[in-house]
Amino acid sequence: MREQPAKERIKNYDEVPFGYSHEEAIVEAQRCLQCKNPKCIDGCPVEIDIAGFIKFIAEKKFKEGVNLLKEKNILPAICGRVCPQEDQCEIKCIIGIKNEPVAIGRLERFLADWERDEDEIEVPPKSKSTGKKVVIVGAGPAGITVAADLVRLGHKVDIFEALHQPGGVLVYGIPEFRLPKAIVFKEIDFLKEMGVRLFTDSVIGMVKSIDELLNEYDAVFLGTGAGLPWFLEVPGENLNGIYSANEYLTRANLMKAYLFPRYKTPIVRGKRVATVGGGNVAMDCARTALRLGAEKSIIVYRRSRTEMPARDEEIHHAEEEGIIFKFLSNPAAFHGDKNRWVKEIDCVQMKLGEPDESGRRRPVPIPDANFIMPIDVGIIAIGNSPNPLIPSTTPDIETGKWGNIVTDPETGKTSKPGVFAGGDVATGAATVILAMGAGKIAARGIHEYLMNET
Repeated sequence: MREQPAKERIKNYDEVPFGYSHEEAIVEAQRCLQCKNPKCIDGCPVEIDIAGFIKFIAEKKFKEGVNLLKEKNILPAICGRVCPQEDQCEIKCIIGIKNEPVAIGRLERFLADWERDEDEIEVPPKSKSTGKKVVIVGAGPAGITVAADLVRLGHKVDIFEALHQPGGVLVYGIPEFRLPKAIVFKEIDFLKEMGVRLFTDSVIGMVKSIDELLNEYDAVFLGTGAGLPWFLEVPGENLNGIYSANEYLTRANLMKAYLFPRYKTPIVRGKRVATVGGGNVAMDCARTALRLGAEKSIIVYRRSRTEMPARDEEIHHAEEEGIIFKFLSNPAAFHGDKNRWVKEIDCVQMKLGEPDESGRRRPVPIPDANFIMPIDVGIIAIGNSPNPLIPSTTPDIETGKWGNIVTDPETGKTSKPGVFAGGDVATGAATVILAMGAGKIAARGIHEYLMNET
């Protein structure tokens, strides 16, 4: 796919890939073999008829393709941009055995963008009202998916969102150059047109408890994500100039620090920025730092490139943009100046040992192999846990070792009757599409619960 040259895009926040033209999309769609038993569908957490919508593109029937796509996926413009298709649907493409697989994600994005550009968005039909009311806590990918599925089935749906804008990680976590906010808000507007009511600035667990919600609604879905950042717990981590990835990206994305001086959101714009971690969030932080004016943006990762959990596309883009990678390196401490502003990071060199429970080789420190790097901003992007607010105010809901809400994987049910959960709040930080898949499972579970309720 055509995209902005690296030297140009690091100076702006515009989207990097340009998307397919009509002709490019048709040519790509015509590569699809239209298998009788398409394996690609097996790799899709939200069960999209992939071969079907690609066939419509090949036949230049874009409207029909969009309608088929949105039967299963309420957020195609988003999923087409940020889902790891290479590890899900595309990895199962038969053509991919000997050649490049069909670009399923890019074709999904094409249809969604065509629909928006042509103003062809239609509200799908809904079932007759059931008289049941469902409340969703959290307007992220899981909550949005549950809302769409349930409102189609005839239930009344309200969403409570803690932040001032809906979208969850789609707006506070993923940068504009990867996922423009206008696209997120357009897809959420579609949800409102379907009849879903949305209330922002509503922190459930404070303004209302889960028990209070159960007095007003027939069922509750918890889709509050994983917003509690992990830290390294090394000396100097509380120095000025050190951010969690959550705070750094929220300031830059949702609070629009990148649009300074039009938005005067405070954020430290370092010249030498070190991001600790190897996932997509770490790539987002490091690439954001460049666009905020960093002369050197450095990824510090304790394993090798092979073990990095970030998408290949994100690593490739980061490399193109000049991000410096310090592999097999792990922070041992941060050092500050007399005013307690971070000035350097003390790292220990690592080597790879035996595989751990994730299947990746475990990093092992090399004795007496430390090195110092000067920095003026540090970002910790090593993962997140669910926020403990709702469990702490709902003592009869079961949680796991890491604070996640325990659910039945087949239905999304929690230990509390009438309460369901899904997405990162149940699994820990994962992908957008997996959260949406969990949302679809929970929507089915909620519908069955409501219809069988005595």
